[in-house]
Amino acid sequence: MLRTRFTEMLGIKHPIMMAGMNWITTPKLVAAVCNAGGLGILATAAFTAEETKKNIREIRQLTNEPFGINQILTGPGAKENIAIGIKEKVPIINYSLGKPWFIDEVHAYGGKVMGTIAMAKHAVKAEQLGCDIIVITGHEAAAHGDVATSMVLIPLVADKVKVPLVAAGGFNDGRGLAAALVLGAHAVSMGTRFIVTQESHVHDNFKNLCLKATEQDTLYSNVFDGMPGRALKTASAEAMMKKGFPLFKSVKSAFEVKRILNLTFWKFFKLSWNITNSEEGRSILMQARQANGMVKHLKAINEGDEKEGILFAGQSLGGIRDIPTCREVIERICKEAENTLKNCNRFN
Repeated sequence: MLRTRFTEMLGIKHPIMMAGMNWITTPKLVAAVCNAGGLGILATAAFTAEETKKNIREIRQLTNEPFGINQILTGPGAKENIAIGIKEKVPIINYSLGKPWFIDEVHAYGGKVMGTIAMAKHAVKAEQLGCDIIVITGHEAAAHGDVATSMVLIPLVADKVKVPLVAAGGFNDGRGLAAALVLGAHAVSMGTRFIVTQESHVHDNFKNLCLKATEQDTLYSNVFDGMPGRALKTASAEAMMKKGFPLFKSVKSAFEVKRILNLTFWKFFKLSWNITNSEEGRSILMQARQANGMVKHLKAINEGDEKEGILFAGQSLGGIRDIPTCREVIERICKEAENTLKNCNRFN
């Protein structure tokens, strides 16, 4: 069994985490990962506070194992969702994009704070702020990795911080887990691999597209949701790359997002203002792209619309060839990682 600082700190069996993915990480999927010995993360950015509480309590009905929630701090309802997480004493609060104001409150009930970053300098800052764990996201990842790859980021960050590291971007098997551990990480985070599992509710059309895809079948651009990110190569994704920014459709999508998130006009425009003036400095153009991408993302997940839908997916697609249960994924990866590390010792 692979025991690391990550598994010891959280009291879990395996050094594998499922990335929080909006509209994908349902309580069922989160609990399946946790019950298999990994760490499941519930993405809450698309939820109201009441929905966040409901989903947290549903996870607790499905598992007794530690789990976490993930929140984009510049997103709508961030303060309210974090407050619910603290009130419910969620074991791990994972954040991205913003400064965590809540670390002392989480530590007060014995919880852990995990920051997700894509640059070494941000990892150093996260540790200084008091984060217990840092997720480092490489260029290979689905959605929002930056320009540095996991191979480069892991040892760089490992040299700069002392807290446990979770490597994200490009991982789908035991060899990848073994490599991450050797490079200085203490666990891996996987999103794309868990999308293609039996417990995932992502439409079968897109699961099957993932199975057919190679490592060449992703696109990296800021057209998908305003930030540099990686999506599965589909007709819709390729069209977005060619056409650039469709103003009318994006404005229409923005109001669809307002409806999906159940925001009043005042809250909707206040959110836009806050995002524009945040440290990350998301422009109105970026927000419009984000709205357009959100609608297309939901078309892929819920409807399996191959013509209009897009799905954020990583380069690890090339190694995904089946649709197992979460338990089968985790146990297979850990067994392969152990064997890989043993075989590496033969070269010493």
